[in-house]
Amino acid sequence: MFTGRIGELGAVEQIKGDVLRVRAPKSAGRVRDGGSACVNGVRLTVRPVDDALEAVLSAETRRRSTFDTLAAGDAVNVETPLQVGDPLDGHLVQGYVDAVGKVIRIDDEGGSRRVWLRPPERLLDRLLAKSPIALDGVSVTIAEVLRDRISVVLLPMTRSVTTLGGLKAGDRVNLELDLVGRLVEKAPPSAVGKALPQLPWAGHVDGRAGVEKVLRQLAAGGGVVVWDPETEGEGDVIFAGARLRPESFTFLLTKVCGFPAVPCAPEVLRRLEIAQMPGEGDRQGTAWSIPVDLAAGTGTGVSAAERAATVRKLADPDATAEDFLRPGHVFPLAARPGLLAERSGHTEATVALCTAAGLAPVGVCCEVMNPDGTMAGSADLEVAALRWGMPMVDLADLKAWL
Repeated sequence: MFTGRIGELGAVEQIKGDVLRVRAPKSAGRVRDGGSACVNGVRLTVRPVDDALEAVLSAETRRRSTFDTLAAGDAVNVETPLQVGDPLDGHLVQGYVDAVGKVIRIDDEGGSRRVWLRPPERLLDRLLAKSPIALDGVSVTIAEVLRDRISVVLLPMTRSVTTLGGLKAGDRVNLELDLVGRLVEKAPPSAVGKALPQLPWAGHVDGRAGVEKVLRQLAAGGGVVVWDPETEGEGDVIFAGARLRPESFTFLLTKVCGFPAVPCAPEVLRRLEIAQMPGEGDRQGTAWSIPVDLAAGTGTGVSAAERAATVRKLADPDATAEDFLRPGHVFPLAARPGLLAERSGHTEATVALCTAAGLAPVGVCCEVMNPDGTMAGSADLEVAALRWGMPMVDLADLKAWL
């Protein structure tokens, strides 16, 4: 058993036939003949030879990992097994690769670096946001799980002491799922629902502390679930407009599956000269406005990237009426001036949350639908919140604490 905390960076000295030799002086001094070592996330039976480790690679190991392209001179992450009394600083890693993923994009975020990976489709439904995963044997946390990709955030320390600091788009990495995630996958929904309140990072939160968690999530660019059991009997996923990324809009379209709309404070729509749609509105009294597109766009305005850019421009305090085309594909909603004190709806909740998070009073809300096309109820939303790594809060708590 391993922890995903790398003991040292090794270097491949040679691969000759099915024999791999890795220079790893620290690890070679800790392992006996026939012992184990985790190399780039793959558990190998090794023998120490001077300051190196030697292992025989089976055809199965090559087929299921990135070892099929490993070459002399490559840097590798090396960890020796966890011993009784050792601190468990990472998470439990077995060294059995579940799949190979591909790096598709890397974004610098200040001192951190967000790495977007595409795992095999068969693995996506088994991945949980805010749960551990091993990348080439390194314990990291999944930040987001979207339709066809996941992201992890690498801190400077992780990048400096592992091979992950050298990742670039197109690279392949070994993936191993978290043991706890495997257990959740096998658990019935009722058991998952009962466990949710015990989790500090996801599921149903309440009270002032719960609302503060929701605000922190929004301010960081994450999504939250707001459940309205009284007015609509539906739950919406909400993102702050100022922090909206294309991947988040894609997530709304492909996972949340409702109709994305953009609640705005009324003064924002007046400043941008976006008029309300004619007619009496829907049964809940939602104030739909004329849909818009970003004038500076180059496409049809339909793509997730274009719609996310339009939303971010709506949230830009320097935006003007000339920045938008009318009609378009992004549907603003006018929140009531008194927000939740005047109307209990997701429109007002979205604007109230963005304002309380210190962001522009513009957000995106989208109803959560079940795979069969019905609207998600409370139990469905709680399971979804766990899978998506989002806090879920009742509208009543927002009214009480915002």
